[in-house]
Amino acid sequence: MARIRAPRLAVLLLALAALAAAAAAASGEARAQSTYIIHLAPDHPALSAAARSNGGGAAVLARLLPRRLRAPRPHVLYTYAHAATGVAARLTAEQAEHAAAGEGVLAVYPDRTRQLHTTHTPSFLHLTQAAGLLPAATRGGASSAVVGVLDTGLYPIGRASFAAPAGLGPPPASFAGGCVSTKSFNASAYCNSKLIGAKFFYQGYEAALGHPIDEKKESKSPLDTEGHGTHTASTAAGSPVDGAGLFDYAKGQAVGMDSGARIAAYKICWTSGCYDSDILAAMDEAVADGVDVISLSVGANGYAPSFFTDSIAIGAFHAVSKGIVVSCSAGNSGPGEYTAVNIAPWILTVGASTIDREFPADVVLGDGRVFGGVSLYAGEALPSTQLPLVFAGDCGSRLCLMGQLDPKKVAGKIVVCERGNNARVEKGAAVKLAGGAGMILANTEESGEELIADSHLVPATMVGQNYGDKIKAYVKTAPSPTATILFRGTVIGKSPSAPRVAAFSSRGPNYRAPEILKPDVIAPGVNILAAWTGAASPTDLDIDTRRVEFNIISGTSMSCPHVSGLAALLRQAHRDWSPAAIKSALMTTAYNLDNSGETIKDLATGIESTPFVRGAGHVDPNSALDPGLVYDAGTEDYVAFLCTLGYTPSLITVFTKDAAAANCSRKLARSGDLNYPAFAAVFSSYKDSITYHRVVRNVGSNSGAIYEAKIVAPTGVDVTVSPSKLAFDAKTKSLAYEIKIAPSGNPVIVDTKYSFGSITWSDGVHNVTSPIAVTWPSNGGAAAM
Repeated sequence: MARIRAPRLAVLLLALAALAAAAAAASGEARAQSTYIIHLAPDHPALSAAARSNGGGAAVLARLLPRRLRAPRPHVLYTYAHAATGVAARLTAEQAEHAAAGEGVLAVYPDRTRQLHTTHTPSFLHLTQAAGLLPAATRGGASSAVVGVLDTGLYPIGRASFAAPAGLGPPPASFAGGCVSTKSFNASAYCNSKLIGAKFFYQGYEAALGHPIDEKKESKSPLDTEGHGTHTASTAAGSPVDGAGLFDYAKGQAVGMDSGARIAAYKICWTSGCYDSDILAAMDEAVADGVDVISLSVGANGYAPSFFTDSIAIGAFHAVSKGIVVSCSAGNSGPGEYTAVNIAPWILTVGASTIDREFPADVVLGDGRVFGGVSLYAGEALPSTQLPLVFAGDCGSRLCLMGQLDPKKVAGKIVVCERGNNARVEKGAAVKLAGGAGMILANTEESGEELIADSHLVPATMVGQNYGDKIKAYVKTAPSPTATILFRGTVIGKSPSAPRVAAFSSRGPNYRAPEILKPDVIAPGVNILAAWTGAASPTDLDIDTRRVEFNIISGTSMSCPHVSGLAALLRQAHRDWSPAAIKSALMTTAYNLDNSGETIKDLATGIESTPFVRGAGHVDPNSALDPGLVYDAGTEDYVAFLCTLGYTPSLITVFTKDAAAANCSRKLARSGDLNYPAFAAVFSSYKDSITYHRVVRNVGSNSGAIYEAKIVAPTGVDVTVSPSKLAFDAKTKSLAYEIKIAPSGNPVIVDTKYSFGSITWSDGVHNVTSPIAVTWPSNGGAAAM
């Protein structure tokens, strides 16, 4: 069996250790000890059964260090056998240098002092009390913003995320809601000045069931027995909690985006789903209660329904007309086109992105190759020796469906399963029940290089399609394929590029209104740590008996509450801004370059994402505080939009509840003429010329600001703006412009289905950017004018 030699990282750290040793010798402290962490290959000779036991770390050091370097005596702090393989020990710099050169040593590095982290997304979003949006939102004292979370309820029992922090003060007088008590939800004990609302809506669900809810299986109360609602609520507005984490992963301080906001939970989802009747009742209640933001991580399956048949769109229309921001998830049906849901223009639609925190778990093949993956596994480690490796497709089910794996072919082996159909953690459970020792979950083309960490019940890791294909090829061609998995713990700031758009994140174009760009923005939605229910396991599998206070999960359900919390902060900082203005601020200040300076990548394809994938870009909350200009819109504008789509007054009354307001006395020139912070032109022929009209309002501190337009024209398109300069003054707060988008050249030559560009208005301080998306009348080629 091949041994793992010290990789490049260990060589680099060896050099650092040598420098440290030299410096220590020069200062006369060569024999002083510090704490070092030594990561070892699992087949390292010292890692026998005895070495893995308590005190076994001494055997590791005895093998790594010659007798001449055993004084002063090394002192073992920990022996790692679960989330990592190796030891932590007190060593001199010279001892560390020698250990780093040892065979099978993967890395040796000094222990570091670290400040408390968060779920890490506030840090990734640059939210800090020192400057920017957070201090601006709390300048007037305790927050009065209320976030209404429509989800699976909330689990406050023993959850510090929903405790009232010191100095929060009483609930805002504007909030008229409250908490309801049941036999499983004690409102007087669970609710406080942080959790100020807790209600549940179940009649539509019971009607669909045909019988009352079975309270032995689920709680007929606001109590969250599934976990999703607890996670989203704490992400949006959870109180700070030190020492949070899932097992030994993502340790730090967990805190919601707007930790000072109040939470009102509305339980709308049950075991078999979320029913429109219940959703609409909850939205109705939330509007009546006086929430400032509605956060809804729920949506339709398949294509988005017509607006007038979409209870979420209807309820959101009423909420927005009352000044409430409605933030919704785009859906997890990517990477296909037209998959985004919750796409009404009055809704803030959020896609999912990654952050720069990872949970690496590497596959080491018997031929010595190492392929990176991710995992949150925290159980017993794999044996020190490599294990036989098999492909699940040769053992009964390539997808590792429960009960379909042949135990005779799987027992004691690591199984390569393909992603798809059944839940990722369920695949691992299927391997475990069949007697398998571990699992490698390999992406297929649909998910590409998207990596999602899971708290598997069996030692397991997920790898991208590229590595997965290589591992499967190895299984097919090697006479006796073997493998093992190395679990690396939590790594921050080492991602090759972040953010990236998740492959599962639903995409545009907009299925119901193609001239309205969707999604609007992307936000962190992959491997997010937040509070969890005490009534279910972190995997939601019945066979999983573990219970945790925090869990790490992924989805646009996780990205939505990030933006909901940011919207609450913006509402607190700018009480006079409309929901459309808040959406505009988030969209026009969003960024489109990752931390390596390149356009944000799409994990489904591995190449640059487009506005149909990332919307206007990744949210940048501190920039959104001062966007310079905003594109505003209100109820009358949205009615005109519906009229332009061809909706009759009777249909529009479903939204307005007022026939007089729905008489369609005003229509837009085209649906894309809605005052939206983005442009989506749809050409029906190569002779089209489309003109859109917009109005921007100056909300910057300089009343005399002058903005000039900068155009990045989409391929094959000429874009002209008139006027190209906007001069504001103390009296002129709003100005109009028009943008003409037309095919260029004769013949028009394009080789893509879509083209993308942007318009940016700049006064030298602010950059107000709107994406431009063009859909061509065919899949490309040449056409005469």
